[in-house]
Amino acid sequence: MVKTVSTTQLEAAFSASPWHSIKQFISQFSNKESPAVADLIVQPLPVASVSVIIPALNESKRIADVVHYALADPVTAEVIVIDDSSIDDTAVLAREAGATVIRSTMLGKGASMQDGVAAANCDVVAYLDGDLAGLRPNIISDLVKPIWDGEADFVKGSFGRKGGRVTELTAKPMLKLFFPELIQFSQPLGGIIAAKKVLLQQLHFEDGYGVDIGLLIDAHLAGAVLGQVDVGSLEHDSQSLPSLGRMAQEVSRVILERAKSVGRLSVDQVMSIFEMERQNQTDIDIVLTKLDGCNKLLLLDMDGTITMSRFVVELAKATGRTEALMALLDSENIDQSTRSQDIAALFRFVHQSEFEKVAHSIEIRDEVINVVNALRRKGYRVGVVSDSYFVAAEIIRRRIFADFALAHTLPFDAGVCKGDILINRAFYHESGCKLHECCKSNVLRYIIEQEPALGMDGVVAVGDNLNDVCLLKLAHKSFTIEPKNDALTQAPIIEIKHFGELLALISKSESSVDDTEHQVG
Repeated sequence: MVKTVSTTQLEAAFSASPWHSIKQFISQFSNKESPAVADLIVQPLPVASVSVIIPALNESKRIADVVHYALADPVTAEVIVIDDSSIDDTAVLAREAGATVIRSTMLGKGASMQDGVAAANCDVVAYLDGDLAGLRPNIISDLVKPIWDGEADFVKGSFGRKGGRVTELTAKPMLKLFFPELIQFSQPLGGIIAAKKVLLQQLHFEDGYGVDIGLLIDAHLAGAVLGQVDVGSLEHDSQSLPSLGRMAQEVSRVILERAKSVGRLSVDQVMSIFEMERQNQTDIDIVLTKLDGCNKLLLLDMDGTITMSRFVVELAKATGRTEALMALLDSENIDQSTRSQDIAALFRFVHQSEFEKVAHSIEIRDEVINVVNALRRKGYRVGVVSDSYFVAAEIIRRRIFADFALAHTLPFDAGVCKGDILINRAFYHESGCKLHECCKSNVLRYIIEQEPALGMDGVVAVGDNLNDVCLLKLAHKSFTIEPKNDALTQAPIIEIKHFGELLALISKSESSVDDTEHQVG
């Protein structure tokens, strides 16, 4: 039997403490027959005892919705918007929506977050970003529950999507290297956080993009118990590419400073950072920075098109692995993905310098350099798109003076090949090639989508083998040189004998277009 608890007693309990303390209070009115009565009574009545802080800079588009969302959560006692001297109506709209608005003491998200802690009236603080949308109800309640239950001091929100480029290419690899105990956090740069106010008052708030990762590491180093809560899916405004570059630099600096402060920065780790940066250069977002304003594009296959032979064949010759490689190339019992992995494994323990030496010495077709130079003078951007390895494709790119290279990554550890292959994400596309999940044609689809000045009618592609066919069929004009498969000899693909012929055909085509436009004019 349960003893009656008066409304006055419940109100006193709720005003004095959060969930776990209330459970202790109510448990004195329970008996052995109803041990879960505290849970039954408390769960529907969470306490409004959380200060929600929203740092904001020019967020007039969504700030009112975010404030309304926060106030609708039953645990929210107050919403404080820290305005970073916005030049739009952020402050006005936030105040009208019911928030307390305070101007930040100085520019920067970190200063705003710290100002919010100073202004908070509750012992538990939750942070939301001012540009969020698509949130499911009551994520603030979910965030603070581990704190109220005594299970955590600092909680990060994780969302139902993969992290952004800086998260995946910079933050996570560096955490794995310097703070592997934190690698389980899926969004280490995310701004959805809940923490005890007393803990936050002890931490250092970075000025810029590194503030969120800095708080996570500092809380860990301070001995706090960390937690992570899935808050579902959400919408978030994306950053521009220049902003992503600055973000990556600041995140790297913050992690390195923390690693140095606890004696975790070694020469081997610095070498690993250089390797990570090398791998980052293969990302499509880096390539897109070199294509701004591009309206004419030439895509060249590497093996057998730019070069006279296949890179892995030459590498196998140089390292005494020809017989093993031929067995893999001739096998009909494995799919292309498995074959690529097995070939990469074949070169395990080969030093990076061997890859580079072969890439520097492999024979390039006559006239390639002159044709690339001539087409670049005509306004073309030229890219090398290869199913081979970026360590080779990048050197070939530089040898022919092309603008960019896209290929797959072979990770190296202290300059030694690890025997793995990382497929470049640009070769995948949600609505891409119907025949192959991983395909060169998807690279072109991605570029076309991201470059508004470039239409498919401005794209020329050249290849020589079966894995080039989808790309050649997608491009406006396509050519093949010494084709290795009959599929490349079919229209609309045009066979050329040498690269000088390619230049002549492109120049003739452009002259015809110019003449037609002149006649129409």
